[in-house]
Amino acid sequence: MSAEPTTDPSGRKRVSRRRLIGRIKSDKMNKTVVVEVVRYKMDAMYKKYIRMRKRYKAHDEANEFRSGDRVEIVEHKPYSKEKRWKVVRLIERPAQELS
Repeated sequence: MSAEPTTDPSGRKRVSRRRLIGRIKSDKMNKTVVVEVVRYKMDAMYKKYIRMRKRYKAHDEANEFRSGDRVEIVEHKPYSKEKRWKVVRLIERPAQELS
């Protein structure tokens, strides 16, 4: 997931934006969701993989995504002080229980 510049047909430089996949932890804000991305990193001392979690605030224009959904987010110009990501697509929605 590098941000190497490429050129489009008109000759302008284009930077590919980073894309991450994570699970929505909170959808309580208006037009904003909190997405938790889990990565595995090798521990320098013990040579074991440890789980690293990071949370990103992402823009959800239509308030269509719910807590528990797996989504893909992409870098975007800043929407606010902490929000620099945008939800691109839904990957998986957990099954609903019928009551």
